[in-house]
Amino acid sequence: MISGIVLAAGTGSRFGGTKQLVQIDGKPLVEHAVDALRAAAIDELIVVVGHDADAVRAALPVDVVVVKNPNYRDGQATSLAAALHAVSDASEAAVILLADQPGITGEDVEALVRGFLSTRSQIVRSMFVDGPGPALLSREIYAEAGHLHGDAGARVLMASHPEWVHEVKIARPAPRDIDTPGDLP
Repeated sequence: MISGIVLAAGTGSRFGGTKQLVQIDGKPLVEHAVDALRAAAIDELIVVVGHDADAVRAALPVDVVVVKNPNYRDGQATSLAAALHAVSDASEAAVILLADQPGITGEDVEALVRGFLSTRSQIVRSMFVDGPGPALLSREIYAEAGHLHGDAGARVLMASHPEWVHEVKIARPAPRDIDTPGDLP
């Protein structure tokens, strides 16, 4: 079983509010990540909420497992830990997406899963032509990933254990993050 995690707990401070709820192409920003996981036929969908949790939860499809992170102000790593504690016992790996990258596609997620299934690497990271993208973490490092701190996320694990990382090349530029209102399409 492959799990999919969307980190959607942040305050959107640079955006000026709850960006997860901003409508892009007729749906909330957070739903774009859920749709990418669903398009890749991911077995389990988990969304971590924190800031404005009730409103973000209300914007999500009913079949998504919602995990509330009461410690979201302590950084993205707390949301990753909350999600990893909630994954199914049958989960072999988890694709980690951010709620502010609407350009990530089901094909991008499928490339991560294929990279994992063919290598069984601890971390599979997508590499766009201009830089890194989302990653997949194998179950064997869930405990280590669950003890990270701050906003660095799995980048700390990748930097300290480069031998764990298998890169999957994606032949296009990385989709833009939505960090400020000026980033909206």
